[in-house]
Amino acid sequence: MLGSASPRRRELLTTVGVPLVVATVAVDEAITSGESPDAYLKRVVQSKHQAAVQLWERARASSGDVDGEVGRCVALLVADTVVVQQGHIMGKPRDDAHAKAMLSALSGERHQVMTRFIIDELGAGGSPSLPSSPSSSSTQWVSAQTVSTQVWFADLDQAQLDRYVATGEGRDKAGGYAIQGIGALLVERIDGSYSNVVGLPVCAVVSRLQGRGLVGPLPLADEA
Repeated sequence: MLGSASPRRRELLTTVGVPLVVATVAVDEAITSGESPDAYLKRVVQSKHQAAVQLWERARASSGDVDGEVGRCVALLVADTVVVQQGHIMGKPRDDAHAKAMLSALSGERHQVMTRFIIDELGAGGSPSLPSSPSSSSTQWVSAQTVSTQVWFADLDQAQLDRYVATGEGRDKAGGYAIQGIGALLVERIDGSYSNVVGLPVCAVVSRLQGRGLVGPLPLADEA
């Protein structure tokens, strides 16, 4: 069960053949004044985890086709990704002017892309507990990790910024750009997981899923 509305996370997982059911959860993602990126991610992802488990519990008691599919899931994955520059969290741009301001700040500089994820082995018998943190004792296996990738932007002039913003590609993306699209032209180099910048550190996630026997060995996708 993927507790996320992100099409990018869904695509990353389906590309490597991880079977999933998408179940969207809504939580408060507003940044609290003075909140560090690490604290923000822990709070938001834990909120997503709790909301998704509650959704799963309701689905198990439902006879609806869609809810039944969710209720049969044996594992849950939730995640959140932020772009961070000099300790400041960059969310999604409010409008094109805001997007250009974000990209101007990133131009010629290094920033971090941080993703935190929680995997909860829900199991088939009974409801899992809802620990206050993923490390709390529970009858269920719950694992959390934060992955960080360093990203260096090229020096961009105003015309380049205007052309990219005009594509509209970054309007719903943290930091105002998409490395998997035209935004690749903005990025000079990275240090760390590429898929993490897209929205999910696939290697780290799949490694933990495999470690619990929740998915098989790679390649996971069906052969043509």
